[in-house]
Amino acid sequence: MANPVIAQKAPYAVTLDPGDYYWCACGKSGKQPFCDGSHKGSEFVPTKFTVAKKDTLYLCGCKRTGNKPFCDGSHKKLD
Repeated sequence: MANPVIAQKAPYAVTLDPGDYYWCACGKSGKQPFCDGSHKGSEFVPTKFTVAKKDTLYLCGCKRTGNKPFCDGSHKKLD
């Protein structure tokens, strides 16, 4: 299994309106932290998540979280 590209070694703080979103799992998207289709042809697939009410969320930027799509502090363990 390939490792995703580390987009950044910190979470993305994003304020989102209610709706469905797709978090980039490959790290190659030009619209981080959201998917732009750059994963096509790879083993990675975006993670769909739903926001019920407007909220500020912290989405994983290193792509190593164990709680996709949310940051769990995994970036602190990277070199």
